[in-house]
Amino acid sequence: MSALKRSLAALTLLAAAGAAFAAGPDIGQAERQPINWTAIIMFTVFVLFTLYVTKWAAAKTRSAADFYTAGGGITGFQNGLAIAGDFMSAASFLGISASVFLNGYDGLIYAIGFLVGWPVITFLMAERLRNLGRYTFADVAAYRFKQAPVRVFAASGTLVTVAFYLIAQMVGAGQLIKLLFGLEYWVAVVLVGVLMMVYVLFGGMTATTWVQIIKAVMLLGGASFMAIMVMAQFNFSPEALFAKSVEVHAKKEAIMGPGTFIKDPISALSFGMALMFGTAGLPHILMRFFTVPSAKEARKSVFWATTWIGYFYILTFIIGFGAIVLVGTNPEFKDGAGKLLGGTNMAAVHLAKAVGGNVFLGFISAVAFATILAVVAGLTLSGASAVSHDLYATVIKKGKATGAEELKVSKMTTIALGIVAVLLGILFEKQNVAFMVSLAFAIAASANFPVLFMSVLWKDCTTRGATVGGFIGLITALVMTVLSKSVWVDVFGYADAIFPYASPAIFSMPLAFVCIWVISLVDNSARARIDRAGFEAQELRSETGIGAAAASAH
Repeated sequence: MSALKRSLAALTLLAAAGAAFAAGPDIGQAERQPINWTAIIMFTVFVLFTLYVTKWAAAKTRSAADFYTAGGGITGFQNGLAIAGDFMSAASFLGISASVFLNGYDGLIYAIGFLVGWPVITFLMAERLRNLGRYTFADVAAYRFKQAPVRVFAASGTLVTVAFYLIAQMVGAGQLIKLLFGLEYWVAVVLVGVLMMVYVLFGGMTATTWVQIIKAVMLLGGASFMAIMVMAQFNFSPEALFAKSVEVHAKKEAIMGPGTFIKDPISALSFGMALMFGTAGLPHILMRFFTVPSAKEARKSVFWATTWIGYFYILTFIIGFGAIVLVGTNPEFKDGAGKLLGGTNMAAVHLAKAVGGNVFLGFISAVAFATILAVVAGLTLSGASAVSHDLYATVIKKGKATGAEELKVSKMTTIALGIVAVLLGILFEKQNVAFMVSLAFAIAASANFPVLFMSVLWKDCTTRGATVGGFIGLITALVMTVLSKSVWVDVFGYADAIFPYASPAIFSMPLAFVCIWVISLVDNSARARIDRAGFEAQELRSETGIGAAAASAH
């Protein structure tokens, strides 16, 4: 525990040094705001409290099972709140409300897409995941296949998905702290990276789970208060709110219909597919099903997660329209050029000040930061487990690694991922955070979901089919994403995008399924016969859970 205290002290000094260094003149694109001391105090209280939780969790984290899955001792209700905390990310809170603020009803495509993916997980995945897996979704996908190829693919899919998801969280955190605390953007991103590494390195899944639960309760309470305060200004009449929004918005009546955000049908379909099926391929969400003691608790987790997430998305809708009226028309929240301070991602944060003053702004700022920290910690943990459990322990050491060795590699990976997340956050500074997350969903829907779906539900799926088809889906989605406007134009600065659509999922996801199907059908190798023969035993365990308890205890 003394090592933990020394490390925490060193990281605190590092963060303080970064803040002191940032006190010089801001050479960034926007003028920094006066330091909000209320926000800083609430933010500091939250960080200190969660560091205490991390210290408590570190005492309980003695094995690889504790680090990855909190020893399987989380209840369904707790896990449902933690999943909601994981899922209600910066993209949900800051990004969706910003999208509604800009585009009206069209911004709800995110909320609808994110939410409708949950029935897929509820009815097809949750129980099977809990019965077949131990630490990562690769345990499930590779259950009856040759371990090395499938785990190499699963780790690749996990790391690419995590990287894109991390970008959105880091961008949201950077803009938030820059706006409220008077720090430069890069220092804000570094601060998030340091805190994230502390949570994961010392507390593992136990700390991450409790940080997510605390954050979910805070976020649901804060968003509820904000939505109630907005509606109170319009005598709780949605019609009055919408009428005023149309009156003051630059797009007028266009905000009440589709077509202002995604303009062509192919992009709309592709975007919807990515959000819906990507949910069932997100490694940090799938990993949460291994933290509960039984398949029944896994189903209960999804029920509670869906309840909280659905309620939250209704709130973001009200928050977005409230921001149109109360933030968009108020010069206090705009810079000299008439643009929103901190960018459109900060619409919900400005609304907090509009309805609740500096104290509520401080609370919402702390909540938004907690949101980002909790999600980033979950993402980092899933990325670290992919490297240590799937690549190192299973592929490199061929299952002979000790728990201590695996844990060491996991912690080294956590540090590497933290550094990568900081660098990507700085590179993608100007992006809408909800859109960046949609790219992660597109990759998860094109790579992880097809392999998971086919390996669990189709008896003729083979190692070769799953691996090659999965990699084709992953590479296609990744290449199309890089060639799309969001990266090719907005990040690299080229005049025109090579790939013309908003999301690659409508092309890359069917391609992955077709490749898995065709390659598996023509695969007549000796390994393919073993793969097909193993389906019956896999199906029995996935449906009944027989043998799952023994494997978890192992």
